[in-house]
Amino acid sequence: MTLLYPLGLLGLIGIPVLIIIYIIKNKYTEQVISSTYLWTLSERFLKRRNPINKIAGIISLILQILAVIFISFAIAHPVFILSNAANEYCFILDGSGSMNIAQNGKTRLEIGKERIASVIKDSANGSKFSLVFVGNTTDILYEAIENKDQAVSILNGVSSAYVDAGFTGALGVAQSYFQEKPSILTYLVTDKAYESSQNVEIINVSSHETNYGIAGVEYVVSGGKIVVSGKAMSYEGDATLNLSLRFDELSEVAATQELEVKKLEETDFSFEVDNRSFSSFKVTLENEDALSLDNECIVYSVEAENSYEVLIVSESPFFLEAVLSTVGNAQISVVSPEGYANVTGYDLYIFDSVNLTALPADGAVWIFNPQSSIPDAGFSVQDKLEFSESAVLSYTDEEKLSDSEAKLLKGLLKSDVAVSDYVQCGSGNFTVLMTHDGNPVLFTGLNAHGNREVVFAFDLHRSNFPAMLDFTTLSQNLLRYTFPNVIDKTSYYCGEKVQISVPAGCKSIKVDTPLGNVAYLDTNSAYSEYELTEVGNYRFTMTVGDTVRTPIRVYSSLPESERETSVTEVSFALEGEASNEKSDGKYDDMLYLFILLAVIVLADWGVYCYEQYQLR
Repeated sequence: MTLLYPLGLLGLIGIPVLIIIYIIKNKYTEQVISSTYLWTLSERFLKRRNPINKIAGIISLILQILAVIFISFAIAHPVFILSNAANEYCFILDGSGSMNIAQNGKTRLEIGKERIASVIKDSANGSKFSLVFVGNTTDILYEAIENKDQAVSILNGVSSAYVDAGFTGALGVAQSYFQEKPSILTYLVTDKAYESSQNVEIINVSSHETNYGIAGVEYVVSGGKIVVSGKAMSYEGDATLNLSLRFDELSEVAATQELEVKKLEETDFSFEVDNRSFSSFKVTLENEDALSLDNECIVYSVEAENSYEVLIVSESPFFLEAVLSTVGNAQISVVSPEGYANVTGYDLYIFDSVNLTALPADGAVWIFNPQSSIPDAGFSVQDKLEFSESAVLSYTDEEKLSDSEAKLLKGLLKSDVAVSDYVQCGSGNFTVLMTHDGNPVLFTGLNAHGNREVVFAFDLHRSNFPAMLDFTTLSQNLLRYTFPNVIDKTSYYCGEKVQISVPAGCKSIKVDTPLGNVAYLDTNSAYSEYELTEVGNYRFTMTVGDTVRTPIRVYSSLPESERETSVTEVSFALEGEASNEKSDGKYDDMLYLFILLAVIVLADWGVYCYEQYQLR
């Protein structure tokens, strides 16, 4: 036996103090009473043959001495060494998406944590515990700690992930522990069954819960209809599933379907509704089951998520409005040159034959027929050239352009573009797409504000270009250059990475996750990636210049591999020969000591009450 706090034994000094008090204590008190009362009291005592007042006093003294002894030892905190009683434990806890499946109001993860906590609490004091949690990453939450309360507290703090987690990293950690100490007891707490295991105890927390799921939801627009399709699955038996379709997060149901599915057989479903404009739709599986995370899927329109606001400043905006409404996802506003006065808040500004004194700093710019040099525009206006006969423009040889620049001319027929006049410009470091006699007539690049800029150095209305198919194709290419799709799709699975195209002039990209977490992406390169680790709606909010754009949304679903209720793996094994070398355990539970102390105090109180009764 050892004492954690040996100075606590100083409390034993109280024993001689109690004895001295007992010896010198005046056992009689002087009271003034009537002779009648004294005579009556003496008769009562004379009738008693064996008064035990002295014995009661001794008993009280003994009890008080025992109380001092127990209090002193409680403060000193004795620890008893139990030879070869303690073990070292390694717990591997599965935190993958399937551990969110519930049974009787508890998820598989919660049941697994209870099983580990039970092993910890039942182990001998002095045992050591390590916990490896396999979620979004493989993390060692603690290593070789002895404090049971601390081990259970950290264990209770973990929450399940939503990804398809593998055990490769955890197996490597457990193997290193086993090689260092072959007597370690390793537990794998998971919802997967294993055909074989070696040097590991598998705790399977699955229970054949009922689960249904939907996946692979997508849509096409065909023949004036929107066709929404996907697949449904039942994991524990044949079932009749009820599906519903809603648009734009409305409670109103646009379509329903009843679907017969066989166990573990993917069954296709589809909805066909009249074509409509929408920003999103949701397919919901209405049946109740043990896992709600795979019962709905939201699909956002890529076109709607990549939309932008355009301001056209022109006296004759017809051609520009027509082409933008045909090839873009633009919300268009139009003002006359007289009505434009440093307006802000647009993603693209188009100036048609406007005498500008300053460029907007918060968006991309297209300039048609510039009238004069503009500060920060990156090019200069030198002269205006007019022709008695139309001049034909030349396209730049694509071999002289980079791959990204050549995409601007992709799909063009390159028919002759004839103009009556154009403005001779110095284009600096811009990429030239059309020329006349070596003079740049159509060029693109970045202005001093860091925004993309496109310049048509001729009057669109005094050319044949708007009537040509190439005008529509080129406009589409230029819009893709000006507004590269920030995202290419809106539906993902947890564990996948979404690639964000960073717009020019983007200062920040804020990510709001389904669980309320916030992150910021790197905007110093053309593309940024973000790994989706939660089920639900993500929002990516970009600040371009001084403008906060409408958030772009994507939906992340639970991986299909994590929806199965019963999974059997081949093997989980730790290589090597196990030993049975235990370490010394400890017994330092003070509960029983305090119980004895309480009994002694109660007994002493009983003796005191008896003495008082005798004096009545």
